[in-house]
Amino acid sequence: MLAYDNKADGSGDDDNDLYNVALRFRLLRQQGLPVSCDVFNKFKDEKDNFKESLSTNIPGILALYEATHLRVHGEDILDEALAFTTTQLKSAASHLSNPLAAKVNHALKQPLHKGIPRLEARHFISVYQDDTSHKKAFLKLAILDFNSVLSLHKQELAKITRWWKDLDFATKLPFARDRVVECFLWIVAVYFEPRHSPERKILTKIIAMASTIDDIYDAYGTLEELEIFTETIERWEISTIDQLPQYMQICYGALLDIFEEIEQELAKQGRPYLVIYAKKAMKILVRAYFNEAKSFNMKQIPTMEEYMEVAIPSSGYPMLIAVSFVFMGEIVTKEAFEWIFSNPKVITASAVIARLMDDSGSHKFEQERGHAASAVECYMNQYGVSETQLAYEELNRQVSNAWKDINEEFTRTNAMPMPLLMCVLNLSRAIDVIYKNGDGYTRVGKEMSENVAAALIHPVPTIL
Repeated sequence: MLAYDNKADGSGDDDNDLYNVALRFRLLRQQGLPVSCDVFNKFKDEKDNFKESLSTNIPGILALYEATHLRVHGEDILDEALAFTTTQLKSAASHLSNPLAAKVNHALKQPLHKGIPRLEARHFISVYQDDTSHKKAFLKLAILDFNSVLSLHKQELAKITRWWKDLDFATKLPFARDRVVECFLWIVAVYFEPRHSPERKILTKIIAMASTIDDIYDAYGTLEELEIFTETIERWEISTIDQLPQYMQICYGALLDIFEEIEQELAKQGRPYLVIYAKKAMKILVRAYFNEAKSFNMKQIPTMEEYMEVAIPSSGYPMLIAVSFVFMGEIVTKEAFEWIFSNPKVITASAVIARLMDDSGSHKFEQERGHAASAVECYMNQYGVSETQLAYEELNRQVSNAWKDINEEFTRTNAMPMPLLMCVLNLSRAIDVIYKNGDGYTRVGKEMSENVAAALIHPVPTIL
């Protein structure tokens, strides 16, 4: 890394090659190395602006654009670089030919650092295939690998879909969202590798159940019923199930079954005791759901600070992170779970991204159906903002800062092991993809359907 930093002084054969400098910077940052952003100073002019001559170097501009998404707090040059490269790429996009045009248009829509790995791999294969300089052997191997994993995912999805149909929530709990396929894509974003097959199955069930429980609190249960439901889950005893209304009994029974499955899977790994952390995380989540329901019932619009105190746990992300950790093997220690429940900055940041993007994307729909005040209402009420767009802009700024918090954690020398941090990062990527253009989970549109098809349904066509 020292050799890389030293290139900031002007040494090195490709020192002035923006593409190589930006690519190296991004790859090193991705691996958690705290490489300095000063390497980009050489690309600025005497007025401290990025050189206009760079505008013709689209591959370099694109590489710099991708690198800016790994910036941390205080890196003003990368904030400036993002604005500069975005303008340049938008201006050039309509004049480019493929495959460069496809790369640019995709990056503007979905930066690599914030994309779901499987979707990004699928896109890169298609772009690489259109590149006349591609290596046929590499391309064939990439297609074979992608399709092999996709075949496994399809088998897993078939089993999960059968489980979901057997629960028959569509009939028994018709108010709940029927989104098990989208839940599976969400978890494929966390870890797609074949060795994580058991974890994908269980985590998909967890997120599907969390979604159903969320709908009970948001759209169906009375406050009295919700209080009993919350207390029942916090006690975690099957003997208390008869206290619940029938529809809650159905949900609670399914929840207990899933956690029994988690314990059995962990027992195979010799670590059944870890289930207590997964249960603790679920209890925290339902308590947060109940607090939101109370706020709605009292017609309260809290301050942003008050709102986020509840909204961070109710985002579901601290729970999903905790449950994903229990399956990560020997690298997960007691200290790792103590770290999770201490509300570290990186997990809070991931939850902030989840909550604020969800609130922005689903704001109009949820207010129409009757929902607790979201971050949009809280911000507008607290600061006297009359235009919804101004609230969206502020929430977007907070999301951008949360991404910087996540990036910062990867460069800390005393951070958690990289595989654990990758779970946090990949969950953040999933929310970015699903909620970037609205609530793609609740109201599945063309974009979400295409993502499901590309990642889970249709193999990449083979080449001769």
